[in-house]
Amino acid sequence: MGGRMRILVTGGAGFLGSHLCERLIADGHEVICLDNFFTGRKQDIASLLGNPSFELVRHDVIDPYKYEVDQIYNLACPASPPHYQYNPIKTIKTSVMGAINCLGLAKRLKARVFQASTSEVYGDPQVHPQPESYWGNVNPIGKRSCYDEGKRCAETLFFDYHRENKVDIRVVRIFNTYGPRMHEADGRVVSNFIVQALKGEDITVYGDGSQTRSFCYVDNLIEGFVRVMAQTETVGPINLGNPGEFTMNELAELTLKLVGGRSKIVHKRLPADDPKQRRPDISLAKRLLKWEPNVPLEEGLKRTIADFRKRL
Repeated sequence: MGGRMRILVTGGAGFLGSHLCERLIADGHEVICLDNFFTGRKQDIASLLGNPSFELVRHDVIDPYKYEVDQIYNLACPASPPHYQYNPIKTIKTSVMGAINCLGLAKRLKARVFQASTSEVYGDPQVHPQPESYWGNVNPIGKRSCYDEGKRCAETLFFDYHRENKVDIRVVRIFNTYGPRMHEADGRVVSNFIVQALKGEDITVYGDGSQTRSFCYVDNLIEGFVRVMAQTETVGPINLGNPGEFTMNELAELTLKLVGGRSKIVHKRLPADDPKQRRPDISLAKRLLKWEPNVPLEEGLKRTIADFRKRL
């Protein structure tokens, strides 16, 4: 599908959504941004509001909606533990009913539709790194289940609509992503560490700090999204993330080094169902999309810290 398209982005005022909207507009498309502003923020799309190719609609994806578009990116869902645990029933409704409404629209329009799934579908993995073929190790009744199982169910719906109704789907499993416009209070480790360091507070590391995460800079991730939607070889799921693995202690030390100041690192008890390690196997994305992250952690952190300094 070459040329100018009309593209609907649900959750378009969120952290990833706002970066995606900017990218799609820069690529010459028209964008309808749908958001209920539960975690999305108007200031994050403020630069687009005057653009004639951009339209903002306040709407909750739990309720049906109709637009005439060529493509849909379904990004609507709170994605950090404090946000998705704040109202767990709302979270699972957003994932499940949001997917049903999105897929119903895509079916009617014959539009290609993208699901922003998550590495959380792998739960606390017993396979490392995680390939797309791994089914996961998820607690169905825990505090994180509203998000993990909601996203797993959304993938089920996408594949059933694809098999039953020939809907043209693309499913991406997103691993930890960071960058400018992350929420200050989203409870994610990168923003926590940066905010604590900028305020001169102690940096809190949970457990002994040996647990690992891999961090993908947001621009690299969005490039992956666009490539997934442009190709026709696979509907997914496709892992997108950074295979470079860092311990929490390493991330805390690097953040301190870049921010400066007098903060100390302190250790606290590890929360329940917190995965001990996370690292994507991205061989599929490398092969099919010719995609891999190219922004090193230190460079990405510098850009993210600069953004937080402006806001704090």
